[in-house]
Parts: sequence; C-alpha cells; structure tokens
Amino acid sequence: MSRQTDRLLDIMARLRDPDGGCPWDLEQTFATIAPHTIEEAYEVAEAIERGDMAHLRDELGDLLLQVVFHARMADEAGHFAYEDVAGAICEKLLKRHPHVFGDIRIDTADDQTRAWEDQKAEERRHKAQSIGDVPRALDGITTGLPALTRALKLQKRAARVGFDWTDERDVLDKIAEEVTELRAELDTGDRTRMADELGDVMFALVNLARRLGIDPESALRHTNAKFERRFRAIEDRLHADGRRPEDSTLEEMDTLWRAAKHTVG
Repeated sequence: MSRQTDRLLDIMARLRDPDGGCPWDLEQTFATIAPHTIEEAYEVAEAIERGDMAHLRDELGDLLLQVVFHARMADEAGHFAYEDVAGAICEKLLKRHPHVFGDIRIDTADDQTRAWEDQKAEERRHKAQSIGDVPRALDGITTGLPALTRALKLQKRAARVGFDWTDERDVLDKIAEEVTELRAELDTGDRTRMADELGDVMFALVNLARRLGIDPESALRHTNAKFERRFRAIEDRLHADGRRPEDSTLEEMDTLWRAAKHTVG
C-alpha cells in the first residue's frame, strides 16, 4: 500500500482505539455510519456535476474514509480487513475484464456493458442455484438505492429479457394515461391511491428517461439546481426592494421567476 493509505489506516485505528481514541468514533456502528457513506457518495456526484476538481478531491477523500471506517469496524469484529476489501474488488475486476487480463476480445464500450451484464447474470444464476432457488431477472437490485435509480435498474433488467417498450412515443402515451389516472384519484381524496398513481407516473417518467438515454437522477439534480438559482434570484430581487417572498404575492413572484429564466438560466 502507499504511504498515505497506510497513514489513513493508522489514523482510523487510533481514532477507534478504546485507550485514548475519539469517543464519537468509538460509538459508531455500521448502521450509524451508513447514512454518512450515502451522503458522501452524493457529495462526490455533486462535485462532478459542478466540475469542481478541488472539491472532488476532498469529497473522494471523505468517501474513502467511509470505506476505511467500515473496514476498521469489520476488522475489530473479526469479519474482514481493509486488505480483504481491496483484494475482493481486485479479483472482481480481473474476472469481469477478461478482454484486458485474458484472451477474450471486446471492441466497444457497448460490447463491454453487455458482457458485464451477462457475467453478472451468470453470477446471479450460480448464487440462486447454490441455495436451490430459481434465478430471477430482478435479483440483486438493492432496496437501499434511491427510488429513481432503483426504478431505472429494475427497468433495465426487465428490458434485457425482452420486457420493454419499442417506441418512446408509446412511453409518452403511458405517462399521459398515468396522469389521467392520477387526476381521477384527486377527486377521491384517498391519499394512498393518489400516492400509488403518482408512483406510476414517476416510474413511467423514468422509463422515458431510460429510453432516451438520460439518467433520471442527473436530470433531476440539474433541475433542482436550476430551481435553486431561479428562486434565489427572486429572493435577491425582492431583497433589493426591502421585501421577502412571504411579503409578496404569487403573481409578483411568478413575474420575477419568468425574468430569472432569462437572467440566470
């Protein structure tokens, strides 16, 4: 390992040392650290979205700390160590890239994606057979993923076995159908049924994004950032007049919103 990796592992061991370590670090468990791991992954994605390489370097360090933290706790419990984590991913990469480390030829990124998926499907089949189960197309898609990301993965898996739309316009028709069903449920006041129909609308939208080759998480992050820029512009304009959003009317804010679309994008 590199000097800095050794240093990081030593620091983590010191923080977790019952004799003089950090009280907060000593109290943590896999469950309490997991939310921080997810948060750090999102902060990495945000830095990439912004194109901020200095920020990305720092966020990747924070994400690496999460790996080291989990590995240290596992080592203390006698499950595995950091070296085992690194070794496992090395073996997986070697196995899944026979065109680089073996004699199989793969010429394009699309070919590699298909080969990767085929290999993972074979691994799932072996796993199912080892426990006497029937291999299923949707096995192994973790429930801990963000809902949009998991919907995308579910749809991709189903599409690989032929359960897919043939035309994007058909997906648009499906979205319209689901919106109509949601509109009908608004009259019932049944929040459970409304939530169910709203979920159907969102699932159909993810399907459209997939068919268009657009990552729905990235698209929504982009829209969130756009909304934030425009709303801040509204606040700035009102502040210049000595007012706040709650002191203005919806019509005034809508006018400022339309202006912000041209000034801040």
